[in-house]
Amino acid sequence: MPETLVRITEIFFSLQGETRTVGLPTVFVRLTGCPLRCVYCDTAYAFSGGQRMSIAEILERVGGYGVRHVTVTGGEPLAQKACLPLLAALCDEGYEVSLETGGAHDVAGVDPRVVRVVDLKTPGSGEVSRNLYENVDSLRAGDQLKFVITDQADYDWAVAKLNEYRLAERCEVLFSPVAGSLEPAQLAEWILRDRLPVRFQLQLHKLLWGDRPGR
Repeated sequence: MPETLVRITEIFFSLQGETRTVGLPTVFVRLTGCPLRCVYCDTAYAFSGGQRMSIAEILERVGGYGVRHVTVTGGEPLAQKACLPLLAALCDEGYEVSLETGGAHDVAGVDPRVVRVVDLKTPGSGEVSRNLYENVDSLRAGDQLKFVITDQADYDWAVAKLNEYRLAERCEVLFSPVAGSLEPAQLAEWILRDRLPVRFQLQLHKLLWGDRPGR
């Protein structure tokens, strides 16, 4: 049987910049390729190229950092079928594993030990039509659903989805402003005004290191 290979853009060690584990030392495994083209994408360098690696090679690299938290990201990780066995292998090694996915791919097949961070695309992303709303039914209490918000219209749309699907009753919901498009304080004020049951978040890694790849 042929060896399972995964196309990898980079594997690096940094602080988790988002989600409920923000600030924790984490190994990031960035897979190559993404079918979406969000207008604010900050990882376009992961759309192509990369290096094919076996799961054993990836585990060896990850293990060299000596930490317990691993995030599999992209690109869009689930665009590669090999992502699923990679996630399972990382869990088998005892890591606390999270998956960052754009929400256009089915998350039901992801190993249940993985925390799924699903990005529901807003109109401002340019990819709202790609949302796979069946994923909402797959969400568990330990998962997280993220809205990346560019403006007032995005915020209103996100609030409508929050209420329509009763998202805060399913899992933790995250609201993030797009850097350079929406002032963080403005989003914070809207959340407070409307008393939303969501977590406001900024990208810690950008505050520390800007847009430097590998951080």
